[in-house]
Amino acid sequence: MKYFVKEWVIPVIIALVIVLLLNKFIFILVTVPTGSMETAIVPGDRLYVNELFDIKDAKRGDILVFKSDELEEKRLVKRLIGLPGETVEVKNDGSVYINGEKLDEPYAIKAEGISKIFNIPENHYLFFGDNRPLSYDARYWKNPYIEESKIIGNVIFRFFPFNRIGKVE
Repeated sequence: MKYFVKEWVIPVIIALVIVLLLNKFIFILVTVPTGSMETAIVPGDRLYVNELFDIKDAKRGDILVFKSDELEEKRLVKRLIGLPGETVEVKNDGSVYINGEKLDEPYAIKAEGISKIFNIPENHYLFFGDNRPLSYDARYWKNPYIEESKIIGNVIFRFFPFNRIGKVE
């Protein structure tokens, strides 16, 4: 019995404590409720999000989790499109231009719509969903810009469903 406790029970307890601490202070788990990010992320996917992420390291195209004032502080998962100080233009055909240069978006499902121009303030970011026909994102919000302080972290890994486990691109 002493061997069992020493070799099995104690290591399992230590592993559980480590996992709980990681989930509390470094990673959060997010379940995706909608199809706004298909095909990169589909409804029901469970994701690990790195909370130690520094927004200053963010690059256009990263998938981030943030809280939106527009949706009563609900956590959202969207792709970073615009950085502070940039001008983002969405054309009628769904194409996106950053400071006049067309953005290559192989991940996006295009949607025709109304053209819009976004002038992103300092310390704010602009996010769109990949599945543009279905995504309720910055293109439709009263305040389309997300404050730096509202950004929770970046999506790094999908751990469920098992047939889609891996890094999220």
